[in-house]
This record gives sequence, C-alpha cells and structure tokens, in this order.
Amino acid sequence: MNTKKKTAIITAAVVAATVITVHVIQKETKKTTYKAENVNSVNLRKMSFYEKYIKRAVDVICAIGAIVVFSPLYIVIAVLIRLKLGSPVLFTQDRPGLIEDGKETIFKMYKFRTMTDERDENGELLPDKVRLTKFGKWLRSTSLDELPEAINILNGTMSVIGPRPQLIRDMVFMTDVQRTRHTAKPGLSGLAQINGRNDIGWENKLEWDLKYIEKVTFLKDMKIIFDTIGKAFIKKEGITESGMATAEDFGDYLLSRGKISQEEYDSKQAEAKKILRR
Repeated sequence: MNTKKKTAIITAAVVAATVITVHVIQKETKKTTYKAENVNSVNLRKMSFYEKYIKRAVDVICAIGAIVVFSPLYIVIAVLIRLKLGSPVLFTQDRPGLIEDGKETIFKMYKFRTMTDERDENGELLPDKVRLTKFGKWLRSTSLDELPEAINILNGTMSVIGPRPQLIRDMVFMTDVQRTRHTAKPGLSGLAQINGRNDIGWENKLEWDLKYIEKVTFLKDMKIIFDTIGKAFIKKEGITESGMATAEDFGDYLLSRGKISQEEYDSKQAEAKKILRR
C-alpha cells in the first residue's frame, strides 16, 4: 500500500471517528438541556449562509484542534486544581443558549474550577471574593479556566465566536431586544470581549452583541479570534471589573444605578430561580 492510500485511509478514519464522537456527545447533551418556558418569546432572525451551513464545521475543527494542541495543558491544570482546590475539577453552570421556537435553551457550560466550596454556618456559599483563590485568579487572568468550553463547542451548545453566555439571572433582566443576542449560538469570545470585556458597562456589552448578530460572517469571526488572542492572552485586558473579584450581575448593575426598583429586582430573581428547575 502506497503512502497516498495510507494517508487517505487514516484521514477517513479520523473524520469518521470525529463525526461519531460529535454525534454521541450531542445526543448525550440533549438529556441535560431544556427550554426556558416561562419567558416571553423572541422573534428569530434570518441567518447568513455561513452561519447556517459552515460555521458549525469550523467550530468542530477549531475545538478538536484546541483539545489536541492543549491536551498537556488540560492535564496539568486538572492536576493542579485537584491538588489545590479538590474535587470536582470542572465547574458546570446552567446558562441561556440558542433560542429555539422563540425561547432560550438552557445548557450546561463547562469551565475549570477557580473557587473553593467554603460555606457559612447556614450552609450558604461564602462571597466570591472569599472563595476565589490566588490560583483561581491566575486561571481567570489567563483565561485558562475557559479551556473546557471546547466541550461545549463540540456538543453544539456553543460556538467559537458569538455573544458570551451570561447567567440566567442576567438574562431575565434583559429586554426582548437585548435577548435577540440569543438568536446566535453563544461563543467562547465575541465583539464585546475584544472591545472592553468586563471593563465596559452592561449596556455597551449587549450593544456589541447585537451588532455582532447583524451579519455573521467568516471574516468577522476570524478577526475576532485573532483580536481575542491578542487581548486576552497577551495584554490580559478586562478580565474582571475594577475592584471586584468577579463581574457584576446585570440585575445588581441595574439596581445599584437606580434603573429598576427593589421590587422589580426581587421579582426577576424569583423568575430566574423558576427557570433553574433542574
């Protein structure tokens, strides 16, 4: 058998294995995703040819490439987390994803764990600034805590580029117009991340997300990828907000600036808890 035939067979085997793996992962993911039924429906938008037919293939190729290239890093970080923070190594959290039939799907997002599980005498978790360790801060400052999101990209709940998946307790405070950001698959990075990330106000972040979905193109995605590498991994811009351990929730932001009442705040927080039914 000549070299060309061997290469063709190996390539075909790798492609087949990839397709099967992605299919199995997607099938398993459907068991843990659900729809946010108790929210208003949002109108869908027309997707570009690239977003509808090509973007998914690019995502899979990038995710597999990242896992292969950074596999030693995954192992080292996992071991360090196990030694410094204990188990589990991965942190999972329900986040609002791509809108289907007008309503957000809720999926589990994976990240490397950066906080301890320290609780008070009532069993409640201590504030983030107490639980966030020096090692955890380093993981966040380098964005290495986000490496496991490659799993989300493979299972189809996220994309390489798109609006960042916010918390459900952030989503309930968004207007229907702002929620149209969820008509695009959430991404590892997006326009907001290369234009200030957590150093810009919530309204600006959401405006950047809405600008992104105006027209999703391959060239735009490639530019965001290269800009993200430069800003997040080299310059380390806007990882957390000034003076805060973690980014401020949208509801807290609105309440602290007098844009909503305490009654509205409490009502929306209760709505978020109802969505988190699993």
